[in-house]
Amino acid sequence: MLAIQKNFTKSFFALLSLPATAMGFALSVQIAALSWILKTKYNLDVEEIGIVWAAGPIAGIFGQLIIGVLSDKVWFWGGRRRPFILIGGTIAAMMLLALPNIGIISESMGFSGILTVAISVALMLDLAINVSFNPTRSVIADVTPEGKIRTGGYTWMQTVSGTFGVGAYLVSVIWDNYVLINIGVILVFLFSVVPSFFITEPKELEVLEGSENSSVSLKESFASVLPLGGFLLFGFFGIFNKIFFHERLDDYQNLMVIISVALTFGIGFYLMGKSAKKEENKLEFQKILLAHAFTWLGIQSMFVYFTPFIGDVVLPNMGDNIWANNFSSFLTGKELSAFTLDDATGNIVSLSFLFLNLVGALLPTLVLGPLSQKIGRVRTHTISIAMASIGYFGLAIFGNSEVAIYLLISIVGVGWAATISLPFAIMSERVDQAKMGLYMGIFNLSVVLPQLMSSLGMGKIIKESANSGILFYICGIALGISAILWLFVRESKNESGELSTSGGH
Repeated sequence: MLAIQKNFTKSFFALLSLPATAMGFALSVQIAALSWILKTKYNLDVEEIGIVWAAGPIAGIFGQLIIGVLSDKVWFWGGRRRPFILIGGTIAAMMLLALPNIGIISESMGFSGILTVAISVALMLDLAINVSFNPTRSVIADVTPEGKIRTGGYTWMQTVSGTFGVGAYLVSVIWDNYVLINIGVILVFLFSVVPSFFITEPKELEVLEGSENSSVSLKESFASVLPLGGFLLFGFFGIFNKIFFHERLDDYQNLMVIISVALTFGIGFYLMGKSAKKEENKLEFQKILLAHAFTWLGIQSMFVYFTPFIGDVVLPNMGDNIWANNFSSFLTGKELSAFTLDDATGNIVSLSFLFLNLVGALLPTLVLGPLSQKIGRVRTHTISIAMASIGYFGLAIFGNSEVAIYLLISIVGVGWAATISLPFAIMSERVDQAKMGLYMGIFNLSVVLPQLMSSLGMGKIIKESANSGILFYICGIALGISAILWLFVRESKNESGELSTSGGH
């Protein structure tokens, strides 16, 4: 074991953050480039783009749980999480390389359309990210003790990952998405592989006090996923409709969204009533799942449909003076007349997400950490999600100009900063350490199932709506519900019975 790991130095936390940074960078490349390539190069409409994005959550449903359980139990290549980080990082780099070559791959395989290949590439990319994301986060909990040190590990993870996320969108604006993809291939591979050989994992994991054993129970797993029952119902409907019924059930899609959300509310009321009687780690974990799911319903909708929103709604009403183009021209020397409408769409999207990730990189250590020490992590997270909801409603009402978009998406960035940092520390102290991979996999279902609803359910609603701001009304309502649900989550307690409010992650 390296001395920096024994002493939990800043350099160790930076090193520990790199595998998660690799997956975060791969996700940033996917967000910046996937919808843009599908819309501008292959002319897919908003629903088809949603179908391609749905491949990832489908992969996540299986990948997160299976890899989570396996990484708790296996030990090879000198680690428990290491093998999956190495494998996932390598595949993710290869799929990034395939992104701009979807058309070539499709032609070489004899397909008449590119949708099948696009779905396959997106599926493999997201599967690789899902294979690695769980272990990259679980390893932080494995090698750090509960409390301030573990919180520091997750804070560093978000700071380092967020900084590289800002760099990803900056590269996209200065050069283009193709340069970003090539950089991503190299960075994702190196950041996944190299740090793994300098982090020593413990062979034995601590068992949560009061836990009978560390074996995986199907009953326990299904019971934990109960709060996501509504999202799971729509996930099955969406998959069967697209794959087996060839979209013949599309007329029932909006109704299924309503039924699934209503079922989720019903389960939520049941959990709140049950947890009011006594505090249990299992119930608190379930409430965290429920609140986190609505966060991701809104956030994923933004990621999937933001590019079509800019290209179809905002850009046609803008003049020639586009700030994102001016910014790119200033940095690269490219003549403004050389920018196409597709270039302008990509530049506005990339600059918007640059602001989002800049706030996401700076806030965890500068604001969220100190605030968490004063008022607690759960309360800090709740406030952050509420601010993001306000930002989304602002975008729905005022998001018809560049200035408004950049300002309001920066406000959304407050919630983004909290979402990709605080919940991991909050949930990690509510589950058995020896089953961290399993519970991290279950926790990530609160990400992938809402992503599936967003990708398969929101596209039709957005496409059929006459309100240009419907995307951000959906986002604002989802984040508002999430903030309300977070109000019912209790802070965890340390051994002395005091509230555990250390750190900002």
